Amino acid sequence: MIRLPVSLERTLKQLFPDAADREKFVTELIQDALDQKEEDGGIDAIGGTIHLFTDGGSRGNPGQAAIACVLLDPVEGKVLREHYERIGVGTNNVAEYRALIEGLKLARRYRPNRLICHLDSELVVRQLNGEYRVKMEALKPFFDEIKELTKEFPACEFVHVPREDNHHADALVNKALDEHPSPHYEKP
Repeated sequence: MIRLPVSLERTLKQLFPDAADREKFVTELIQDALDQKEEDGGIDAIGGTIHLFTDGGSRGNPGQAAIACVLLDPVEGKVLREHYERIGVGTNNVAEYRALIEGLKLARRYRPNRLICHLDSELVVRQLNGEYRVKMEALKPFFDEIKELTKEFPACEFVHVPREDNHHADALVNKALDEHPSPHYEKP
């Protein structure tokens, strides 16, 4: 049987004093989770800590923009998932927020107990941590969506990292922008 944390085991014993009832409950819970995966491609993992690295950028600010996110399993040190795409014309800050939104949507499929989000945008991290207010009206819907998405995680934190420590996501943003360069127009 799966070994559970002591605090969870204690709670289960309170809810289900009989060991057979406890085991049946846990078995059914796991089976429900596996069935959910089959139904909608849902979960790829249950529990644990996952690291999310996101980056967004634009060439021109505003200009052609792209986002990227990388989900990393810190125990095995392997990339679980990566995503990058062009998002059209936008600012760096919009791209940073949109990258985080996409990353949170990817991360929820893994149902981590703890999600640590690493961003190289100090502004976005400070806004999400409540140190700065979101003054730009255009950013408020993104901020609100992120706050709503984080409710799906038992624990979610936002950490500022230097750009050089976010190299994987940064490289994916540049790859998205390089693969689909913006058109060059000749002046009439």
